[in-house]
Amino acid sequence: MPGVTPSKWVRVWNERLPDVPLALLSVTPAEAFGALREGAADAGLVRLPVDGDDLSAIPLYTETSVVVVPKDHLFAAAEEVAADDLAEELVLHPLDDTLGWERPPGRPAFERPATTADAVELVAAGVGLLVVPQSLARLHHRKDLTYRTLTGVPQSRVALSWPAADEAPDLVEEFIGIVRGRTVNSTRGRRAEEKKGQKERKPARSGKPAPSGKSAKPGAGSRTRGRSAAGKGGGAGGSARGGRSGKPRRRS
Repeated sequence: MPGVTPSKWVRVWNERLPDVPLALLSVTPAEAFGALREGAADAGLVRLPVDGDDLSAIPLYTETSVVVVPKDHLFAAAEEVAADDLAEELVLHPLDDTLGWERPPGRPAFERPATTADAVELVAAGVGLLVVPQSLARLHHRKDLTYRTLTGVPQSRVALSWPAADEAPDLVEEFIGIVRGRTVNSTRGRRAEEKKGQKERKPARSGKPAPSGKSAKPGAGSRTRGRSAAGKGGGAGGSARGGRSGKPRRRS
């Protein structure tokens, strides 16, 4: 979703799975969960809370909330601002707000802006102030505006979400491992550990029994691991899809 930057995880994905393209799709907060439910994306970087039991999620980090002000505003001279300091200020509350207020601070505007981008334009025009997660303040940066940390207000929590299932598809599991900081060995090793004992033994080439006191040597077993197909995906703070076309390995 807007403000979330998946670049570090995409870089690790490309290093570990260079033959599996990871497509990114930018979505609005209103579209994010629908994209996961409808299969338009395999996984999504979203803001909590998740709106239903049919989606799984793991929290990743909590963002600092900031107040966006004109550069010549009194608050620009402070290092941080308290919510009570906004009591006499007109504070814009866009319809796509991500902080889930019980009651926003300051004086409300007569009309709510449709989007955060619209609210930023109004701040630049001197109409009011805006409270957003810090990543959104950076996303909508303007030379005539600045922002300061705001205390005593809700904060936005970013999470990775995907459709709930007994076991996530292999590629989603790979991405979960990457965003949680697992090493390449721990990410793949866990799958290998789960599948231990599933190798099928090849029958002996001869029907003759083994000599007394010796056991027959089983043939080397083989296994394959399926991967989900490629599709559309999520983006700058969005959702992701990946696909792989595997080639058979030659054995000597």
